[in-house]
Amino acid sequence: MKLARWRKITEWPLTVSAVLFLAAYAWEIIAQLSGPAETLAETVIQATWLLFVIDYVVSLILSENRARWFVQHLFDLLVVVLPMLRPLRLLRLLTFLSVLNRSLGTAVRGRVVVYVVGAASLAVFVAALAALDAERNAPGATITTFGDALWWAVVTITTVGYGDLAPITVEGRMIAVALMIGGIGLLGVVTATLASWIVERVARKDEDQQAATRVELRALTEEIAQLRRDLRSNEGLGAQSQSR
Repeated sequence: MKLARWRKITEWPLTVSAVLFLAAYAWEIIAQLSGPAETLAETVIQATWLLFVIDYVVSLILSENRARWFVQHLFDLLVVVLPMLRPLRLLRLLTFLSVLNRSLGTAVRGRVVVYVVGAASLAVFVAALAALDAERNAPGATITTFGDALWWAVVTITTVGYGDLAPITVEGRMIAVALMIGGIGLLGVVTATLASWIVERVARKDEDQQAATRVELRALTEEIAQLRRDLRSNEGLGAQSQSR
């Protein structure tokens, strides 16, 4: 299948591009770049984002049923189209998350703990960057440094919410909502993983007990069969003695 081959070929190049995308975005936000440095960061961001657009277009062309593929990948379309609008530029981070999840998610999803920790750390870092970008220049904002943004992201994703820092812009509050939903999902994954581990241990213990019981029954059955053979042998010897 052409689409599957294309996905396999572009998997790691897009992952590298996504990492470069995040690095340039983080550099631009944290360092508050200006002049040539800002131009360089924006160039990297736009170039990597263009690769994501190309990937979407090529995937659409190579799909066997384009209409069906288009409907099933509306989120991917929003990811590559909406960041062109300046007020929605924070959604460029969705591009990074989407590509990275596609490339690395299947590789570590089987290792639930690694995936959860990695996803949570990435979500906190990305949310902190996005919140700082949205809040820093707003009048009356409390999230004005990356340290503040990181602290706010941690207490938000863990659903603690101390309230010492809070977003005041619409973009910042949208980020907060997404992060809180992510935190609830994270707790659900951790709880489900723990429950699954307990059930697995109990099931394994039951299997061991059942296996031991089957071994004991097999041994007991063999002993009974041997006793019957011995009994029949003795009866045969007794009958022979009487006939003599």
